[in-house]
Amino acid sequence: MIIDTHCHVLPPEIQRRRADLLAQDATFGALFAKPGSAMAGVTELIQAMDRDGVSRSVIMGIGWATQDLARESNDYLIDSALAHKGRLSAFCSLNPAWGDAAVLELERCAKGGAVGIGELHADSQGFDITDKVRMEPVMDAARRLSLPVLVHASEPVGHQYAGKGETTPGKLYRFIENFPDNVIICAHWGGGLPFYALMPEVPEAIKNVYFDTAVSPFLYRPQVVRTVVDLIGSDRILFGTDFPLIQPKRLLRYVDEAALEQPTHDAILGGNAARLFGL
Repeated sequence: MIIDTHCHVLPPEIQRRRADLLAQDATFGALFAKPGSAMAGVTELIQAMDRDGVSRSVIMGIGWATQDLARESNDYLIDSALAHKGRLSAFCSLNPAWGDAAVLELERCAKGGAVGIGELHADSQGFDITDKVRMEPVMDAARRLSLPVLVHASEPVGHQYAGKGETTPGKLYRFIENFPDNVIICAHWGGGLPFYALMPEVPEAIKNVYFDTAVSPFLYRPQVVRTVVDLIGSDRILFGTDFPLIQPKRLLRYVDEAALEQPTHDAILGGNAARLFGL
């Protein structure tokens, strides 16, 4: 079973309002300022899943800075997951900077069937991920509801790209240390955080942290998969595309190029996600 744990879908109405929303929401503006930036809805995702052999996908919006847009997006995600039961699971978009309102939205989404939170995007959402006091209400609620938290991560070196931001391994590590009992998913290989598992204290600190493969072909050579397996093991690596930026078939070929042993290959493509989300 192949499970794509990182898919962005937007309501058709939000897609139609693209030009107006560029200046209204900081994250939306950062991601979609270029006219050719890819957008998709659930219909396009299901078509891609059927074409490329993906059994199930985790759908999410973006790191909305604006409460009304987040709520509109969350309604679409939850309704879509219910309409495609067995194929889609929904994450909840929120912003820790909203304070109590963020917790209320999280609880509302959880009642609707959301299985996680994210993708949080600290730079464009305007919060400091290392600020324990700011992050505590959302993280406490996530732990109470047994929901993993997906965080955008970026590399401290290398090329720039839309939405890269500055949530680099040092910031992520402080965030993880602040909330050792939460299950955290670091997108995009955590900006390289697993490489620091060679330091003696890091493996214990990241024991509840998963890393996804989202947009890997734009970031690393396929050897990164084998490298991270060797450093932290295979049981906390999640297959994720960042759809529609990357189509499933492209990332499936990418993982195949790593030439992993079959049990490791199967765990990354779906087994780990099935265990994490109880699928």
